[in-house]
Amino acid sequence: MRRRDFLGVLGSAAISPRAARAQQSAMPVIGFLNSSSAASFRHLLAPFRQGLDQEGYAEGRNLKIEYRWAETAFDRLPGLATDLVRQNVALIVTGGGSLPALAVRSVAPTMPVVFIIGADPVQVGLTASFNRPGGNITGVTMLANDLAAKRLGFLRDVKPAAAAFGLLLNPSNAYAAQDRREVEGASRATGLRLHIAQAGSEREIDAAFANLVAERIDVLLVPPDPVFIDRRGHIIALAARHGIPAIYPYREDAVAGGLISYGASFATSYQQAGVYVGRILKGAKPADLPVVQPSKFELIINLKTAKAFGLDIPPKLLFTADEVIE
Repeated sequence: MRRRDFLGVLGSAAISPRAARAQQSAMPVIGFLNSSSAASFRHLLAPFRQGLDQEGYAEGRNLKIEYRWAETAFDRLPGLATDLVRQNVALIVTGGGSLPALAVRSVAPTMPVVFIIGADPVQVGLTASFNRPGGNITGVTMLANDLAAKRLGFLRDVKPAAAAFGLLLNPSNAYAAQDRREVEGASRATGLRLHIAQAGSEREIDAAFANLVAERIDVLLVPPDPVFIDRRGHIIALAARHGIPAIYPYREDAVAGGLISYGASFATSYQQAGVYVGRILKGAKPADLPVVQPSKFELIINLKTAKAFGLDIPPKLLFTADEVIE
């Protein structure tokens, strides 16, 4: 679902968090809203809970968490956000892109929100700035949508003879236009031919790879997207089957068998979000908590996958890597 279409279904029936929390119990309750699936994000709950623990909170001991997963059915987000508000939550943590945070703001404009997103929160309209978010929303950005040129550079390092590269793009993603612009710029700068294959479902992903093969694509960029995260294993398997070396945005992709990943740490981002939740529960205002940005980006290389592709990873790139999976 496109961002503008999504905003159109949010409606005008806003809910007051103050009214919803009028009878809140002594143990605080927070909401956790994600546009993806529990299966894809469950492993990130451990670092999130570590962040909470740093601030003295433990789920089940002095904190209750209500989880809601949209399973990439983005039109469900407003209803799930409404349901969380009615559960007397003190705040809502959102992940899987900016749409969950936008949904919460639309149904409960004054509800405190801590987001984990890949985009620039100012550009998508969540905060006024990084240092002074303003309003009642803050969180963590991984800036995952700003690294296409860097990722393409790593692919050229492992396959210097590449003449054409592909971009797997979900046209319903709110950042699709931004991803396209950045990748088109990288294509012009490198002189490589670019082919964009669009896909928003598993069936469309299969068709997209068939199209990439027909276009004789040498390497592939897979951008951040909740649909692609949920179908990580399928995409990695298709890349292997068709012999297309690909780079992905998250460490989890390389661990699952992807050739290379480059981006901020998901685990660190969720831990930082847990810290912010604890601080807000103690009385801090979201407007006073600067948006957390990555301090580094991790390069992960899967040597087993490289060998399967018949690729020799340059020693310099192996030395640069933060982790090499053998």
